[in-house]
Amino acid sequence: MAISSKKQQTEEITRYADMLAAMGTEPRLRIMQLLLSAHPEGLVVNEIGSELDIPSSTLSHHLEKLKHEDLVRVRREGTFLWYSANTEALQELLGFLYAECCTRNKAVEPRKIVCCK
Repeated sequence: MAISSKKQQTEEITRYADMLAAMGTEPRLRIMQLLLSAHPEGLVVNEIGSELDIPSSTLSHHLEKLKHEDLVRVRREGTFLWYSANTEALQELLGFLYAECCTRNKAVEPRKIVCCK
């Protein structure tokens, strides 16, 4: 493997690890789940807080962490901040995991991932 390719792979894995770590707390995972259910429009901050019963100061911390890892996007409309899931980043992350578990070594059957419990 070429040095530049190995460096790129290392950087990619670091990025994905950071993304998973950002979602690695119960409130942030709940936020991501809620934002995905509201995709593509997203939700304003107070809707997220009300729905998940998370205080504003704590919620802003969680949203900032998710935004920093490019898992959520924010847009301003007047005085409102709308948050939405960055589905492209999530698709990239899931594609990375899927490629390893389901295509290369067949550790997990693909239909078991997309099918309900």
